[in-house]
Amino acid sequence: MESIAKNYTYNVIYQILSVIIPFITVPYVSRVLGAEGIGINAYTASIVQYFAIFGSLGIGLYASRTVAYKRDDKEELSKAFWSIFTLQCVLCSISFTLYIIFTIFFVDKYKLIQVIQALNLMSIAIDISWLFVGIEDFKKLIIRSIFFRILGVVCIFVFIKTPEDLWKYIVISTLSVFLGQIVMWAYLKNIVNKVKITFKDITSHLKPSLELFIPQIAIHVYLVVNKTMLGVMSTTQEVGFYESADKIIKISLASITAIGGVMLPRISNSFAKGEKDKVSYYIYTVLNFVSYLAIPFMLGMIGVSRQFTGWFLGSEFAKCSTLLIILSPIVIAIAWSNVMGMQYMIPTGRTSEFTISVVVGAVLNLGLNLVFIKKFQSIGAAIATVLAEIAVTSTQMYFLRNDIKISKLYSNLGKYFISGLIMFIPVTLIGCFLGPAPKTTLIQVSTGGVVYILCLFLLKSDINTFIFSKIFNKLYKRYLARKAEV
Repeated sequence: MESIAKNYTYNVIYQILSVIIPFITVPYVSRVLGAEGIGINAYTASIVQYFAIFGSLGIGLYASRTVAYKRDDKEELSKAFWSIFTLQCVLCSISFTLYIIFTIFFVDKYKLIQVIQALNLMSIAIDISWLFVGIEDFKKLIIRSIFFRILGVVCIFVFIKTPEDLWKYIVISTLSVFLGQIVMWAYLKNIVNKVKITFKDITSHLKPSLELFIPQIAIHVYLVVNKTMLGVMSTTQEVGFYESADKIIKISLASITAIGGVMLPRISNSFAKGEKDKVSYYIYTVLNFVSYLAIPFMLGMIGVSRQFTGWFLGSEFAKCSTLLIILSPIVIAIAWSNVMGMQYMIPTGRTSEFTISVVVGAVLNLGLNLVFIKKFQSIGAAIATVLAEIAVTSTQMYFLRNDIKISKLYSNLGKYFISGLIMFIPVTLIGCFLGPAPKTTLIQVSTGGVVYILCLFLLKSDINTFIFSKIFNKLYKRYLARKAEV
């Protein structure tokens, strides 16, 4: 479990950096570009994502699982890598061509922006991060991510000065990702060999990738369609409100869902070896852990929303506080569906049931958007998102009712909710007394964290005790080591 903890730490950093560094720029960018500029970026990015779905074809998930299966045999790993990568390049080339044709002949508004967004498709074509996920080498991904994200932030503050610099902002955002993908190729020679592959080797990966293609479509539908439909049925300003609130929610989710990237290859490898007891142990442990994090994150998000958005996004984005409150339940829903779907169904080959669950969410989200967006705009899109995510999680719980007994977690869940609700009281009161300011959010988060942890100590939470005993033991060992050196 130590390597899992280390990889989880790396992946937490990776996931947070993927969101938090652009998130650091939000106060600046939101004031320079405004809700209109942010909305245009989100809307045009949502269009390119539909072509990206075809370009990726479920390869990322499938490739990580396949690499995890074959990582102990370098020759088999090499053959799998080159054949999957070739398939990925062919599909992305087709997707890129179709996107350029679409942009030239069918796009009237924001044509230049749409052309720049095409760089996202090129990034997907050369993306081999799935190889490093499959072999559980997260450190290299972190180093890459840190460098290019920081470089991107510097460029944003240097070059983005007026609303007319929107195209520069998108170039910086997309180019930093593209360059980051290129860098990962420098490590390749030490992982795989150059081997000959046949047409049959390439096409052998097509069918299993297609099995994950439908759920990928469904996932993208209820992640992206809200922004597209808002742009069509409402205004780009409403897209900007939704995008900003959604980005804040993703910060909370990053540290929680990061465990998925670590556990998918580990569970895949254990399942391939027939270690079913180990798979079951992993799932219950991870479900307990994500609940430990997700419940206070959801309640804390509600408690800090009004004061936080006031100083962080600016007065133009006041509506985002309401959106944050509405969207907050998806933190728990996605945390659970990530464990049951991505970490259990996918590694154990239950793709069809996973597909059904995400299709249910996508269809529901699409239908609710048609009803709610016209009347409630971004608030309607937020309501549709929450109901869709709950539907996905509920469907997966139904399919896994004989495999995962949620009743085993009831005692722990009760402790997390009780502690979270107690925490919510001082967090909300602090916000009411101090008002919107950075120090308010800092005090709210610090107080909330301390109250939550202390309550769990009083309620004798096993995972809380385990985590802090580990931290204490490591600090104590370092203290003894330094004392011995002196």
